[in-house]
Amino acid sequence: MPFLRFKGFEKKHIEAITPMLINEFSVIADVPKEIVKVELLEIEQITNSPSSVEIFMFQRKQETHDAIASMIYKKISKYGYDHAHIFYVILTHELYYKEGKPLQEIPKNRISTY
Repeated sequence: MPFLRFKGFEKKHIEAITPMLINEFSVIADVPKEIVKVELLEIEQITNSPSSVEIFMFQRKQETHDAIASMIYKKISKYGYDHAHIFYVILTHELYYKEGKPLQEIPKNRISTY
């Protein structure tokens, strides 16, 4: 956690940007590199929909979210994904569960992946 989920992208492009993406994301979001998850979702489009990047993470300052989106856009636009949508799914500690318990209930020394 956090999760960066790419839809409608070629695998080779996402693999090419992943190392730099993780490094830069971790600095901007102030999280360890080891917890940043990058996924390529294979979907079957029913209607015409754009490529998109879904960012699942806990709330940060608006400037942080803006910086992350800008950084991702710069990386994907190099591969021709100028019109991809980038959006956040904001998670809350109370509704994020590990070991069947809300994240806030897990002892702090066990919370290493948020």
